[in-house]
Amino acid sequence: MNLLLKGGRVVDPQVELDQVADVLIKDGLIAEVGVDLDTAGCEVLDCTGRVVVPGLVDLHVHLREPGREDLETIRTGARAAARGGFSAVCAMPNTVSPIDSGAKVRFIVERAAADAIVRVHPIGACTTGQKGESLAEIGDMLAEGAVAFSDDGRGVQSAGMTRRVMDYAKAFETTIISHCEDESLAASGVVNEGAVSTSMGLAGQPAIAEEVIVARDIMLAELTGCRLHLAHLSSAGSAELVRQAKARGIRVSAEVTPHHLFLDENAFAGRYDTYLKMNPPLRTANDREALVAALLDGTIDCVATDHAPHGLHEKEREFELAPFGITGLETAVPLVVTNLVATEKMSWSQFARALAIAPRAALGLVEVKMASGSDADITIIDPEAEVKVEADRFESKSVNSPFVGLTLKGRATEVIVGGRFALRSGEVVSL
Repeated sequence: MNLLLKGGRVVDPQVELDQVADVLIKDGLIAEVGVDLDTAGCEVLDCTGRVVVPGLVDLHVHLREPGREDLETIRTGARAAARGGFSAVCAMPNTVSPIDSGAKVRFIVERAAADAIVRVHPIGACTTGQKGESLAEIGDMLAEGAVAFSDDGRGVQSAGMTRRVMDYAKAFETTIISHCEDESLAASGVVNEGAVSTSMGLAGQPAIAEEVIVARDIMLAELTGCRLHLAHLSSAGSAELVRQAKARGIRVSAEVTPHHLFLDENAFAGRYDTYLKMNPPLRTANDREALVAALLDGTIDCVATDHAPHGLHEKEREFELAPFGITGLETAVPLVVTNLVATEKMSWSQFARALAIAPRAALGLVEVKMASGSDADITIIDPEAEVKVEADRFESKSVNSPFVGLTLKGRATEVIVGGRFALRSGEVVSL
């Protein structure tokens, strides 16, 4: 049975498309995009009033398997991704046993093939054990399916080791994802350094702890020619460094999370809410506004969630002891639609670029286009739907989100992966 997506607003800036049209899917591929296509022999899905875009990709998630399956597994993380509108995710390597060998990458690939409702792309560690001391098996991991390399979670502290990693990555034409944090400057900071950290009596983490590594890694990328992607930027200074690097033609891309776009340190307002404890921390309102501006003008390429599941027993501790991070896969789309698209700050073309096209480009993944011959990886969004963020509706095993309780606008209704439904009528499809 062929599938015809009928009458949706089909948006894809890669092929200069933004019009009401039909999309015909055959054998896992897009067969045709046009107006009033023949419905004979097709299952027809009425997409009237909805937006049809290339399948969304989250290039920064933590699936916790292997090692902390009590928090998330590849299966539950993939279901959360589908529920949120993503047809693919990239899994960071900082599991309890870091993904730093070809065998461990193969484990992720095989487990995802058996359990995941969406595509799961493994990211390998840059250094053995993510200790920053010796080079990991980059070539072997690439051969087994790794799509990029990162020591995300703490980052490579040595400039010399970072240069060596980039030299290897350049030889393989793969991407290094940098977790930008100078630990000697970040010290034990748990919130942004400034008036709020002082008023809360908590150790502050200054923006310069991020910016000095952003600057360093941009310089090393320029030296080595390596393709560099900067993870979860949080400050105006970092965005400006990326802007200058792109102007010089350096191969750099960058991401920002929904929480850094739509929350700042004022959210604490005297409360010690560990659901607002992030790394990097929520910074000032000026930083947040600069990040939004940088995303809208294309300086920052992608929105990525940094989906970080934690147990309630871990988050509900003293602020200094609670882990950093929040879940994000199931709230990203409505947050972006509510705050940027519905307010007409962001067009649907910009939305597709930031959540579907640029993430693939940053890591060199196979392009997906709303055009004949492309893989049928598609996300369909109802922009008018109201979404109440409810913890007991999460597909993720963990519910550590500061957005629970909000009513937002816009949700994914369908996710199609290689021509098959992963999400249908807002419900995740069983494998």
